[in-house]
Amino acid sequence: MLHDLSDDPQAIDRAAQTAQMALGQYQDFSGADVTLLNVSENATFLVQLPSQPERFVMRVHRGEYHTEIEIKSELLWSKELRRSEGIRTPNTIRNRHGSEVTAVTTDSYNSFRYCVLFEFLPGHEAVSTDLVAEFEVLGELTAKMHRHARTWNRPAWFSRFDWNLDASFGDEARWGRWQDGIGVGAAELGILGSLEGLLGKRLMSYGNDSSKYGLIHADLRLANLLWTSSSDVSVIDFDDCGNSWYFYDLGSALSFIEDDPLAHEYIDSWLTGYRSVMPVDPTDENELWTFILFRRLLLLAWIGSHQSAEIARDLGPNFTAVTCDLAEMYLSAHTK
Repeated sequence: MLHDLSDDPQAIDRAAQTAQMALGQYQDFSGADVTLLNVSENATFLVQLPSQPERFVMRVHRGEYHTEIEIKSELLWSKELRRSEGIRTPNTIRNRHGSEVTAVTTDSYNSFRYCVLFEFLPGHEAVSTDLVAEFEVLGELTAKMHRHARTWNRPAWFSRFDWNLDASFGDEARWGRWQDGIGVGAAELGILGSLEGLLGKRLMSYGNDSSKYGLIHADLRLANLLWTSSSDVSVIDFDDCGNSWYFYDLGSALSFIEDDPLAHEYIDSWLTGYRSVMPVDPTDENELWTFILFRRLLLLAWIGSHQSAEIARDLGPNFTAVTCDLAEMYLSAHTK
């Protein structure tokens, strides 16, 4: 499935028009200003009502990535985490028909788009020079979410996709093929092919029983936390939440900084926060770098299938080169 949203002006204009059309299905949003916040899998806009201080966030979904039921499932889990675990997540605003999900038919896309309107949460992304301390908070939040997922009795209609080996690296990989990453040539194919093979073997041996595999955020990194203080943190962007290995959330936490000289300190801090809520089994701890490299290979695929995105252009072939360096260290450590 290829990306159908990008950060070029025409694509942003189409998404903004869709957001405005969606707002027409809500009460009292006439004349609201819509300003782009970011583009990734979806386009997210700040919604400002005229002459009023209250703000909102509109998410315009990409086409054919989620069904309406999958979006409603995401929103339900977010709501349950607020209720059961006290984790601050954004409330949704229902449209005049009482639905949290608004479908918009638009000629710009020759199809319809799903849109969701959220409250605007206060806070900022992590900007501290002490990322080690912030990773401890992230680990604690992750453990609370895992605790909830392990015991929550989901409704029968609940549906989210999986981040397993087939969905990540199979013939119809969700983010595309890592082989199509920027700068992947013959040498890179060899190194990364060996990495994929070893990751698969280790994950098959690790297993996917309910103590190891369940509902996770799947993009739980510092960029998806909003901080007002160390004790007042919100979790946002559940768009990729789904079923996977619980410790894939650690791989997500290290996204794009796996080669940071302080990576091992971030991991130790994350584990300290996690253990303040739930224990970590030694078999889980043995595979932490398996999940970090699993995520890194997925990011390489994402960059290859999202080459129009600014972050993909910025990372470029250097991301592939560093991925190969990390792969060689992993292969050396785990191959006898």
